[in-house]
Amino acid sequence: MTKALPALDCPAVFQPEFARIIDQLVFQLTRNITALHSVYVAGSVVRTQAVPGRSDLNVTLVVSEPLTVSEQAILSSIVSRVEQQWPQITALQLTVLTKIEVLDISTIFKWGFWLKHCCVCVCGDDLSSRFGCFEPSWEIGRAMNDDLVVQLDDYRRKIMATRVVPHYLSFCRDVAKKMIWSCYSLVFHRSDKLALSLEQAAERFLSFYPQHEVAIERLFLLVSGKQVPKKAVLFMIDDFGQWIVAEFGKIERKIG
Repeated sequence: MTKALPALDCPAVFQPEFARIIDQLVFQLTRNITALHSVYVAGSVVRTQAVPGRSDLNVTLVVSEPLTVSEQAILSSIVSRVEQQWPQITALQLTVLTKIEVLDISTIFKWGFWLKHCCVCVCGDDLSSRFGCFEPSWEIGRAMNDDLVVQLDDYRRKIMATRVVPHYLSFCRDVAKKMIWSCYSLVFHRSDKLALSLEQAAERFLSFYPQHEVAIERLFLLVSGKQVPKKAVLFMIDDFGQWIVAEFGKIERKIG
């Protein structure tokens, strides 16, 4: 019988070099975003395994109502300042959701799962308390990748267009991470526990798809920040990325 996954516990303390960033970010958000409802942190920072200069800061911002154009501009400015001021993080990855979106029953397998098992609340009313613990399922894996085609196309466009090396390396790292997590989502319903790192996600995927070991190794090369020719990266997106998309369709047709 499949067992429910444990909720993600908030660490007693964050790593000092990242705790300061979170504190400043929360201060800026509470001061400037009037519709702020709650703030959540995910990823290696929550696991207290972040590496200064190599890890990003993944934040989900829940607002009580859609942000105004002015607030969107303010938020972009806050993100830029944080990224410039704190070299400990490679980027501030920010997702903005409305409270209605989070609590909508149609998105429970995406945002309910995300808040309950992948994030910790660092400010405001913790909406993860509105959800019970989830079991590994195809519905979750599918929901977490409902925009995969759009994301791959977006990364491809950005990689083709940029001429700035740091931006190029950042886009390559981000698309590689996305592809690894998407690979894991293909087998999530066959797992008995949640992968908490890229390495764990890749290991679980390869236990079912060992024939794609070389592709995963190439993605980790991009994650490491090594500069790879643009043609090679675009080929990975077009070839392996499209295989991932096709495999989602294949599994969906099989088990729906």
